[in-house]
Amino acid sequence: MLLGRETEIAERLDRGEMIDPVVSIDPDLPPARALRLARRRLALIVAVGDLAGTLDLAAVTGALSDFADRALDHAIRAAIEERTPGAPMVGFAALALGKQGSRELNYSSDIDPILLYDPAVLPRRAREEPADAAVRIGRRVVELLQARDADGYVLRVDLRLRPAPEVTPIALPFSAAIAHYESEALPWERAAFIRSRACAGDLALGRRFLEAIRPFVWRRSLDFGAVREITDISARIRDHHASGQAFGPGFDLKRGRGGIREIEFFAQIHQLIHGGREPALRTPATRDALGGLAAAGLIDPGDAAALDTAYVALRTAEHRVQMVDDRQTHLLPAGDALDRLAWLDGRDAGSAVLHALAPHVDRVGRVYDALMPGTAGTAGTKAASPEMLAGRFTEPLAAECMRLLERWRSGRYPALRSPAAQAAFEIVLPSLLDSFVEAPDPRAALIGFDRLVERLPSALNIFRLLEARPALLGMLATILAQAPTLAEDLSRRPDLLDGLIDASAFDPLPDRPALEEEMMGRDQDYQAVLEQVRRVVGERRFTLGTQIVTAAADPLTVASGYARLAEAAVEVLAGATVAEFVRTHGRVPDSEFVILALGRLGGGAMTHASDLDLVYLFTGDFSAESDGHKPLGATLYYNRLGARISTALSAPTAAGPLYPVDTRLRPSGTQGPLVVSLDSFARYQREDAWTWERMALTRARPIFGSAAARAAVAQVIDTALRTPSGRDVAADARAMRAEMAAHKPPVGPLDAKLLPGGLVDLEFAVQVRQLVHRTAFEPNLQAAICALIGEGLIAESADGAYGLLARLLVIVRLVAPDAQEPPPSTQALIARALHLPDWQTVIARLAAVRQEVAALEIDDASR
Repeated sequence: MLLGRETEIAERLDRGEMIDPVVSIDPDLPPARALRLARRRLALIVAVGDLAGTLDLAAVTGALSDFADRALDHAIRAAIEERTPGAPMVGFAALALGKQGSRELNYSSDIDPILLYDPAVLPRRAREEPADAAVRIGRRVVELLQARDADGYVLRVDLRLRPAPEVTPIALPFSAAIAHYESEALPWERAAFIRSRACAGDLALGRRFLEAIRPFVWRRSLDFGAVREITDISARIRDHHASGQAFGPGFDLKRGRGGIREIEFFAQIHQLIHGGREPALRTPATRDALGGLAAAGLIDPGDAAALDTAYVALRTAEHRVQMVDDRQTHLLPAGDALDRLAWLDGRDAGSAVLHALAPHVDRVGRVYDALMPGTAGTAGTKAASPEMLAGRFTEPLAAECMRLLERWRSGRYPALRSPAAQAAFEIVLPSLLDSFVEAPDPRAALIGFDRLVERLPSALNIFRLLEARPALLGMLATILAQAPTLAEDLSRRPDLLDGLIDASAFDPLPDRPALEEEMMGRDQDYQAVLEQVRRVVGERRFTLGTQIVTAAADPLTVASGYARLAEAAVEVLAGATVAEFVRTHGRVPDSEFVILALGRLGGGAMTHASDLDLVYLFTGDFSAESDGHKPLGATLYYNRLGARISTALSAPTAAGPLYPVDTRLRPSGTQGPLVVSLDSFARYQREDAWTWERMALTRARPIFGSAAARAAVAQVIDTALRTPSGRDVAADARAMRAEMAAHKPPVGPLDAKLLPGGLVDLEFAVQVRQLVHRTAFEPNLQAAICALIGEGLIAESADGAYGLLARLLVIVRLVAPDAQEPPPSTQALIARALHLPDWQTVIARLAAVRQEVAALEIDDASR
């Protein structure tokens, strides 16, 4: 029929020409007619290319989708021009969702746009309210696209994906739409925006909107409630379209079990789970999403390949069905109609079509079914009796479990008051209690869980996460039973558990550039960077601690990871703060800010609870002035900047706290300025530094600034350390250690840092030898010990002593922060982390190491 009306195209095809499936929209014709004729030509060109095999599925759906974008844009421009001639095309945008959003439209697809407007710039007539103008523009757009006449129609338009379509206008104001998605949107709306993009009208407005709601769509906290919503939708679709579920004639290619929708939902479910953390997975197209998920190791590559092949086969069959009279159907026909479909597809009979599609439908159905168990609604969940649940424990723990169960079910805790939370809790409760029974300390796990839910404002998502990922139950029980520091972190940020979902949580921490990239995110303002760094540090620090508790990593490796994480945070936040400061005050010419790390950060081995010992410096002339529109003298400029950087590193935000910052190791301590010039720093170290300041300087390392500035600072440090101070280093160190022992005694028998013969004594022995002999200046304590051993300046036992004391410090900060002797189950965990067979050996080895360190007399350093 179309060939008879489009004679020019027919003649070109007769000549064997391959016609580009990009058709122009005649600007000289009335908009409605121009669009209908263009759509008719496109449908013919694409169908011929499809049937001839010159256009594959991606080319077919891409051509149809690109035309839909251009047609929608043309209609918006025409509607605005009709009402306000000559007005610019601003303030009105269309977002493509569904198959248009993913560029996967078929021959008879609806388009599902959301129409937005900006009241401030929307073209409108005199005395016309923006809301009225926007609705009239929207109505005219719909009329231009879907009204039928002798030339047919352009596109069916479905505007029901907008918020509350039964009560809201067809075009939404920008701010109100954002407010809805940030506070009231349903889980299915999140899934809908996986396949979204700005496609027509004011594209800048559309893109700005999508960027604003990106955190709503791609949440770093995994929302298994949204996953449940999608699988519940699938179950309802199967029930509602029951007649099209069985494969054969009448099978629903789109909604049937094993059909197109289930491939799309499979991809979207995994995108919702992982896309918040992995931006590369946020692709709208189904096939691209499957490939990305497989490449990231998040779905089985065989399943991904099978679903991709099935998607092509099913979409191709769907196109053949819809080619006949432009029918909006997804059902496989029967009888002669199925045979005609087969002929369109180059097959002999309808049975060949069924034979080709059957394996794909079966494979898709089986893969998707694996996501469905246990995902139905929970309204009818029946709670098990306390006696049945508590029977998992032996007395007297069973009685305590009974008491806690009554508390959890009473609604006493806010996190367990809502019906949804209680239902989700009851589903996971038996498995949760089983994990507590298997925990190293069942009672501690029970009590820890009680403390956790008592502090949580909401626990719904954590219960759904545990239901969806039961492997996390054992890990949670271990954390609650044996790692109070991590349990405390979890009570503040339940989403930290999300980071343990896949095995990558137990990989070594990435290098510093990769961490910095993760912390920076993309196109973020200053406040967003502050939040992002805190999120990343919190998550990474939690997984590092979990690696120790689960014996997945050596505590010394984790200590290095803690330091690398802190360095990355300093680099990103200091850089962002400098950039923000420069906007107002400019830069000081030939000068820059440098950060010097000391203490555990300088030594590259931190604990979970370490603070940041920092010294702030600046290079260049202290009498210079900045070149911004609010100029400042160099000293004032850098002291204000230093204060802002300290705040950026330490102030709590909505994402939580970061690091305590200690700047008291700067020249003159708290009596001196926060930031000093490099020249002043060098002069102070040369003329005024006390012995304890020289000792601290042995662990100094520049971590922020250009390579040239860092090298200059490192040279100043090296010169200071290699220049004799004229003081009795050993006597000063001995007096300082005695004063420290008097004012800061060990807090418990496991205080590996402050116990006599502990890490502080070992550090003093090493640092005195470094300063007296002016050698082995390695900021890392273990590297310095090895260098001293190599020069015969310290006993070889010092290396082993450091290994035990440093490991003990790192793990005790997590599992026994009060440094008191822990319960037997935690004793076993500590022994394992120290590579020792049992607790008795730990105690014996600690006593022996303390004697070895005590034998490294400070006075011996000068001999």
